[in-house]
Amino acid sequence: MEQLIIRLATLQDIAQLQQIGRQTFFETFAASNSAQNMQTYLEEGFSRDKLTAEWQNPHSAFYLAELNHAAIGYLKVNTGPAQTELQTANALEIERIYVLRAYHGKQVGQLLYQQALQAAEQAQVEYVWLGVWEKNPRAIRFYEKNGFVAFDTHVFILGDDAQTDILMKRPVAGGQC
Repeated sequence: MEQLIIRLATLQDIAQLQQIGRQTFFETFAASNSAQNMQTYLEEGFSRDKLTAEWQNPHSAFYLAELNHAAIGYLKVNTGPAQTELQTANALEIERIYVLRAYHGKQVGQLLYQQALQAAEQAQVEYVWLGVWEKNPRAIRFYEKNGFVAFDTHVFILGDDAQTDILMKRPVAGGQC
């Protein structure tokens, strides 16, 4: 019987976070970006030192999704000054929901998203927000299905390519955007 669990990641999980991050980012975005830009981002964005520093930030948390003790995805959330953009006290940012492609459609992303909502409720924030690439319709549909609405855009730099992310948010139960 398959058992999926979501647990808080530890420092010992950094190598798994790195592997999942690189693999899912490549699976999702390689076909739409140059090989050089992908290589640069995968090396820099998911370096062991960068992930370790992110994990050590007291305003960030990583949650690992494991199926039968094998890591298949992760969630990264940020509050306060760890947020990449807004940095407001009444919000929680979902920076990453990464699920290996082989597990798409198996509710793993939804369970990680539910974990983000629990973290938002525990942090007593009013809303959750995130950025999603404008050319990622699958992710946009997922977030819209979960009550997110677009409110702005920002630029995401991938190597030497400036790309547009749609910023989306939704209230936490009882909160307001």
